[in-house]
Amino acid sequence: MQLKLSRRSTLRLLSASAVASSGLLAGCDSTPAVIKIGVAQPLSGNLAALGQDLLNGVNLAAEEINKEGYKVKGKTVTFEIVAVDDKANAETGKAVAQQLVDAGVVAVIGHLNSGVSIAAAPIYAGRNIAQLAISTNPKFTQLGLDTTFRLVANDTLQAKAIGSYSASQISGTRYALQDDSTTYGKELAEGAEVQLKLAKKEIVLKQSFDDKTVDFDAFAAKLKAENVQVLVTTVSDFQVVALIEALKKLDYTGITILGADTAKTPDMLKGGGGMKGLFVTSPILEAREFTAGAAFLDKYRAKFKKDPAYAGHYTYDAMHVLAAAIRRAESSKAADITAMLKKLDGYAPVTGSMKWDDKGEQRYGVIGVYSGKGGLWESQMRSDSW
Repeated sequence: MQLKLSRRSTLRLLSASAVASSGLLAGCDSTPAVIKIGVAQPLSGNLAALGQDLLNGVNLAAEEINKEGYKVKGKTVTFEIVAVDDKANAETGKAVAQQLVDAGVVAVIGHLNSGVSIAAAPIYAGRNIAQLAISTNPKFTQLGLDTTFRLVANDTLQAKAIGSYSASQISGTRYALQDDSTTYGKELAEGAEVQLKLAKKEIVLKQSFDDKTVDFDAFAAKLKAENVQVLVTTVSDFQVVALIEALKKLDYTGITILGADTAKTPDMLKGGGGMKGLFVTSPILEAREFTAGAAFLDKYRAKFKKDPAYAGHYTYDAMHVLAAAIRRAESSKAADITAMLKKLDGYAPVTGSMKWDDKGEQRYGVIGVYSGKGGLWESQMRSDSW
């Protein structure tokens, strides 16, 4: 039996066939229209300003990339940022890490705190999701996971910087050590102690607190009683400010304070005056130290109506490097992105470049030393070896 079709019927069938073919071709392209990137940072509590700054950097970059008409394999793709609050707490960090995994993110920029990054890392690794962290504790990249990537230098180098700078640039022989009992703070203080002893510095007082303590009257009295000349501290900015207030009440201000990177903030500059000296070591270089920093600062201020609080330019760069990795891999699959990051020397618009070794350590990491003067962190020196 021969079936005859009218011209109209033939056109209908051809149209249907074209639609079906189009659907099949679309099915071959697994790239989704929306790619989700997770951001896990402390967005509440004492470290909220730092966490929000890190989120701001990602949001600014994603907005720019989306406006440019970002494409993967010729298909226009939009980045969606899924932000969660880890509350600077390891257990909360694990819970929100699972939330991000369940939400379908393909990479995560998080966390700030080393203890939180370390706790959450196996959850991301279970789904081959790259974790780009600002955390500095060496143990983060010693977990044996393929998915850990550090955005800056680690605390092994920071401890060396503390010892080296103390020995060569700070006058004083009687030292004290203070930490906040976190994975980051305690182990950085321990590393600093090793370096200070190598530099022949006398440590006359050591004390640990929790990461929320702000009553330092008793500790300030001990510093005075021991005639401490230099305090090396790894507590956060708000805690250093509280300690300085306690020292002022005792009229014991002829002391030099050398803090670490979580003290290198605008709030620390506002409340850190009155001491003989205020210094910090940090893997977070100021945005204005980079050639492209001024342009970034202009964009950041226009968007958020304030200056960066910490390391928003690093997470801004991390988002751009992630976008480059996805485009280079021609895939939005987490495992493909992780594999590409392992071999990528990614262009970072502000800091210049990001590249990782086989453990996920940043190859271009440096530690800078800064002095708090005139409302700015003034660079004293920096090195990638110390």
